[in-house]
Amino acid sequence: MDLKRQKVVVTGGTGFLGRHLVAELRQAGAEVVALGRAHHDLRCRSDIDRMLAEHSPAAVVHLAAVVGGIGANRAHPGRFFYDNAVMGLHLIEACRVAGVAKTVVAGTVCAYPKHTPAPFSEEDLWNGYPEDTNAPYGLAKKVLLAQAQAYRQEYGMNVVYLLPVNLYGPGDNFDLETGHVIPAMIRRFTEARDRQAPSVSLWGDGRATREFLFVTDAARAFRMALERYDGADPVNVGSGEEVRIRDLAVHVRRATGYDGSVLWDTTQPNGQPRRTLSTERARRCFGFEARVGLEDGLGRTVAWWRRNRERFAAAS
Repeated sequence: MDLKRQKVVVTGGTGFLGRHLVAELRQAGAEVVALGRAHHDLRCRSDIDRMLAEHSPAAVVHLAAVVGGIGANRAHPGRFFYDNAVMGLHLIEACRVAGVAKTVVAGTVCAYPKHTPAPFSEEDLWNGYPEDTNAPYGLAKKVLLAQAQAYRQEYGMNVVYLLPVNLYGPGDNFDLETGHVIPAMIRRFTEARDRQAPSVSLWGDGRATREFLFVTDAARAFRMALERYDGADPVNVGSGEEVRIRDLAVHVRRATGYDGSVLWDTTQPNGQPRRTLSTERARRCFGFEARVGLEDGLGRTVAWWRRNRERFAAAS
């Protein structure tokens, strides 16, 4: 798809990844409609139909989701399942009926089975049940892959499904209840440094591993898939850089300038034991490789947080 002068709707376009993707697509020459919660309720089919009739997009990128860390997933499994499933089911069907030329759907690394051999290969996606703490969210997103492939088979619909790993970067969610691990660590260490607190407590024992992708890299991957990939197979989008949570804490502590100690609360869950992706398919199918390493990305994210933290304090 040549994006020049094409109209692209991005659901969740006012969110974390969405804002970066909107900028990426506009730079490529697309006319972008960025949808947020205030514009349309994507759980309501009539709202989606009205949106598509109003904008008549050539493509739709579905990023809108109800997301959070382990705590939020444990507290709201029903909401996370229903909202994420129903938004995607309605949107893909509405795009089919409206004749949208291409639809790109964001899945999640949480869809992978708990004991998937690392690095996770797309062929292993259906070989077991997701990790318990985020299974409802992961399953809600995975059902959209089944829908996408079924619609391609029956209707010839061009639906592309990407599986991004954990994202981080400027503009992330730094709320301690709903944010993911990197922004939560950055905020905890920064506030502990300001209070001169002797220690910071983190969940689990630190042995679990994760892979993180800087948000501008993720936005570039979605743009490249929109331009270059029309396949039925799901595609992992990641950095290929696996890190233990215990080591991540060392990196974040250094980046924030905190010199206290870290205490691990082993009464709280680790989540999935290992989480890292095979990124060969993304490289082969549309030429994507991450550019921003973890140290560089953390530095940029901490710098953004320092410039913007006052508005978080005012809102809390």
